[in-house]
This record gives sequence, structure tokens and C-alpha cells, in this order.
Amino acid sequence: MDAFQTVLRFFMNQKATIGYSFMAILTIGGERVFSMVSFQCPCNRGQNFPYGLTFLLGPALVLLVLGFFFSTRMWRLYTGCCLNPLKLCPRGNCLGCTAVLLKVASGACVAPVMWLCVALLNGTFYECAVSGLDDNLVVDLFCKNKTRMCRAELARVPCSRSKLPADENQELLLMFRAQSQILGWCIIIVSAIVGLAGTCYKNCRSQVSYLQLAFWKRYMEKEKEQFDAYALEYAGKLAERNLKSFFENRDPEAFPFPNHRSWEEISALYTFSRSEQYYSTLQRYVERADRDYSPEKKPVLKMEHGMEMC
Repeated sequence: MDAFQTVLRFFMNQKATIGYSFMAILTIGGERVFSMVSFQCPCNRGQNFPYGLTFLLGPALVLLVLGFFFSTRMWRLYTGCCLNPLKLCPRGNCLGCTAVLLKVASGACVAPVMWLCVALLNGTFYECAVSGLDDNLVVDLFCKNKTRMCRAELARVPCSRSKLPADENQELLLMFRAQSQILGWCIIIVSAIVGLAGTCYKNCRSQVSYLQLAFWKRYMEKEKEQFDAYALEYAGKLAERNLKSFFENRDPEAFPFPNHRSWEEISALYTFSRSEQYYSTLQRYVERADRDYSPEKKPVLKMEHGMEMC
């Protein structure tokens, strides 16, 4: 049992690393499936570039959208901001809002960058896209010191259907592949440098020590776990109370429940500060002396056809 607890604790401590590794495996697998199953370069000068670029950038754009969609931090910041734009910059802290948006964007960019790196290192999509370019600079770059037929047959090279000599066709393929891999490694290097610089800057500007920052992260993970479990249990009790009141046709029992303003306060994003010994908006709210626990009676959600939800 102790050994199992040790292994479980190790995996819990390495959740981020395991998650990124799993994402990388899925990205590599997805790229291989696209390359082998669905991707067929048309080998036409007018279609190669849009077709190859679609397979290169299309999945990256989808992954970027999904990254934003599944970002809890973004939804906590964005929810309700159309009705109350000040939620985006509470207390006029526009720099804090910008920092949060940058964190959301950086997290959402992880999967797209992985896809671009894997796709470029493989080179299949890039070969198709570049071979369809009709720009004189690009054509001159690849067809320099080659036969005049190179210009006309360049778009057919990725399909191995060109009329060029076999050694010349292979040389062009290797040039395509080399450029694609160079671009892939450039993205990897730039991403690594930017990630390291961002982490160093964030830690350098941190208002708390390394160990307290680590404790804060652990606390936020535990608070989220406990909140999900408690919310599930509490929702079950509330549903049972309402159904019991409905089927027994009598007034519902008293049921303590946070009001609308309380939910708004604990849903706000929180940044650790030296002036406050709190680790989340929830802790800051419950330890306030002037908090208001009065239940909210008016409807807070409106639905279509005049129906309201309390």
C-alpha cells in the first residue's frame, strides 16, 4: 500500500509533464494518421499550395480554438463580461487582465505549436505546399543550376510523377524536406527560449518565495478537487429537496445557499499578494468580516419564452 501511495503521489506531482507528454504522443499519432490516410497531394501547381497549407495550419487552428475553449481561466475571466465589462479589469487592474490573457494564450498555443513542429519535421505537408508556389524567387531557389524542365515539373515532384531524372527528383525532395525540418527546429528553439524566458521573468517578479508558491499551487489543486466533490454532493441534496417538495406538494425546507453576489466574488481570478495571506478568492471571501450570507431570492438566470430560473 505504501508503494502504491508513493507511485500515485509521483504521478500526481508530475501531472503537467505527463499531460504534455500525452499531448505530444497524440499530436504525433494524429499527424501520422493525416499523412498516411487522408493526405493526398494533388500535384497541381494551382492546388498544391492551398492544399498543403490547409493540412499544415488547419489542425493547428482547430487545436488553438480547443485550447481556448477548454481554458477554465479564460471562462472565469470572460463569463458575464458583456453585461459587466469591468469584470475584465477589476479595480482598474488592466495589467493583471493582460497577464491573465497572455497566460491563457500561451497555454492554448502549446498543442498548435506541437502540431506545427511535428508536421514540419515530417515534411509531407510542407513539400506539397512549397512545390505549388509560382513565385519566381522560390522557383529560382529550387531550380537553380537544373534543367529547364524543372520549372514545369516542380509541382509533380512530391508525388514522384515528374518527368525529371530520378536523381534530380530526389534532390528536390531532399531540399523540400530539409527546409521543412529547419523551420520545425526553429519553432522548437524559439518556443523553448520564449518558455524559459517567460518562466524566469514570472519567477523573478514573484512576490512570494519558491516554496510558498509551490504550496499555493498545491492548495489551488486541492481546493478545486474539494469544490467539485462538495458541489456535486450539495447539488444532489438541493435536487432531492426540490423534488421532495414538488412530489409531496408542500413548501420546501429551509436550505442555505450562497447568493448571486457571493458566487460572483469567488469566481473572480485571484493573484497572490504579500498584503493578503490568502491563497484564493474563496479563502478571501470566507475570511472577510463583512461578508453577506443572506440568500438571494430574485431570479438570476432568464430563459426563453418568459421562463425564469431561480
